[in-house]
Amino acid sequence: MSIDFTLDLPDEAATLAFGALLAKALRPNLTVYLQGDLGVGKTTLVRGLLRALGFVGKVKSPTYTLLELYPVELADQTPVQLCHFDLYRFNDEEEWEYSGFREHFNEGSVCLIEWPGKAKNCLNRPDLEIVFDVKMLANLLGRHVRVMAYTPLGKQCLQAISTLNHA
Repeated sequence: MSIDFTLDLPDEAATLAFGALLAKALRPNLTVYLQGDLGVGKTTLVRGLLRALGFVGKVKSPTYTLLELYPVELADQTPVQLCHFDLYRFNDEEEWEYSGFREHFNEGSVCLIEWPGKAKNCLNRPDLEIVFDVKMLANLLGRHVRVMAYTPLGKQCLQAISTLNHA
């Protein structure tokens, strides 16, 4: 069973701001699936999240590298490795098994995975899943996000997001 939270993001600035909000709620060992079509804002969300965590370097989509690593400190100053995966280029799930990526899922990391369906039978259930949909908002093309929590850790994070969003 999941619990969820929804939010409309009318533009890129709102997506970056939601990333900053999410950054305040992250916990070590959290796995987040980022779902949505190409160009819907998944990497923009990650950029906003990383900026809020103090990362000042270039944040690029890991479409070709498959994984980008960012050493950051969470809001509570816990150091973690933020692992941003993009599995779009996977042709089959065996690529996940041979990639060595499994070692990044541990107490010292936060894993954000774009296109998790490309390795769905190899990945554990996420703590959080963020689904982006394109939607008309006030006569402009915007985004609607739904955040779902599936684990106790995910539910803690989602509760923090909800509380921060209403503050």
